[in-house]
Amino acid sequence: MSVHLGWRGPDTDLRRWGLRLAARGGKNAKKRAVVAVARKLSVLLHRLWVTGERYEPLRHSRTVPSSPVAA
Repeated sequence: MSVHLGWRGPDTDLRRWGLRLAARGGKNAKKRAVVAVARKLSVLLHRLWVTGERYEPLRHSRTVPSSPVAA
């Protein structure tokens, strides 16, 4: 599970959240962040399974493209 928080992990909202959590500091911050990411991932996977939605790795980070002007 620590793959998501490592330097080779994919850039996702979940990874960004986990890295922010680990950056708070403390003696066991990285360990707590790994457990928190694992739990959040399990809840997310269950929700996707129940609803049938597709996973969007950067759901909260994407920008809305501007629509072209009709001429």
